[in-house]
Amino acid sequence: MTSANVQAFLAPVGEADNVLDIRDLSIDFRTPKGSVHALRHVSLAVPRGSIVGLVGESGSGKSTLALAAMGLMQGNAQIANGSLQFSGMDLRKLTPEAWRAIRGKRISMVFQDPMTSLNPVRSIGLQMMDIQYRDRSAGMGQRRRKAVEMLKRVGIPDPERQLKRHPHEFSGGMRQRIAIAMGLLEKPELLIADEPTTALDVTLEAQIIHLLRELRQEFGGSILFISHNLGVIAELCDIVVVLYAGEVVEQGPVREIFHRPKHPYTQALLECDPARIDLISRDLPTIPGDVPNLLQVPPGCVFAPRCPKVFDRCRVEAPGDWTVSHGHVTRCHLLDGAARG
Repeated sequence: MTSANVQAFLAPVGEADNVLDIRDLSIDFRTPKGSVHALRHVSLAVPRGSIVGLVGESGSGKSTLALAAMGLMQGNAQIANGSLQFSGMDLRKLTPEAWRAIRGKRISMVFQDPMTSLNPVRSIGLQMMDIQYRDRSAGMGQRRRKAVEMLKRVGIPDPERQLKRHPHEFSGGMRQRIAIAMGLLEKPELLIADEPTTALDVTLEAQIIHLLRELRQEFGGSILFISHNLGVIAELCDIVVVLYAGEVVEQGPVREIFHRPKHPYTQALLECDPARIDLISRDLPTIPGDVPNLLQVPPGCVFAPRCPKVFDRCRVEAPGDWTVSHGHVTRCHLLDGAARG
């Protein structure tokens, strides 16, 4: 991360050059049993040119946040409050036509399963040329050349021949490379990658990480990288945001979070990382308990029912945000010197 990007991340709200700026965002889902409070007062920023990692267990709200930033929320979702700013643009005020103008061109997304975004009955070439529909000055030949160049860039061999093939004719790793190529075809300012390496083996995962790092440098874009794999986050990202049960419990520069985690949830996640376990064992450590049912958000700290360091105040009073160091913020009563008083 460049010094300019570090300063952007540390700058007060309104002063940072953030490609994505989310402030106090709360999202509810209407269900027959009531409203699920999926995200509550979430704030995070993606500085221009940086890679921000969003990490947390399943059910923490990572994908909900990503889909909100893409304007792809389900029909029963409602933004209760907060702001979503993309390059100074208020995403909450965009019309469907305005969304179509920026989605895929200025802001793009790669999903965990590439078949989510690849059409199984159309060739790769047709799909990649379709993405370029906004550029009316480009002919089919020019669009085809652009598709070939991008496939070559992400490591697809013999890209001209591959344009004629359909998604099912590729391996999982190749399909994910194609999905990344399609996501970056229009050189977006922001790429949202929602667990793009989860279904891949270790070798392919390493290749995709290396590819994303190179492409970020080459195209000068920003990436919001969503994962539950802490090893991937540590290797790829500049900034880490830890999400638990719909709340940001800790965020800061990647080295700071991994070497000086302060929130018990972040500490527990790191303790469960197989790469950090020295002793050989048949059983991997886990965090006892489950993510709470967000139909009824627990009073006090949302992690209190599972926290090994919980005390009385945690169960009745929601903690505020505490600054650990420049850019490192944690939401935990343990950082209050008078917490146990």
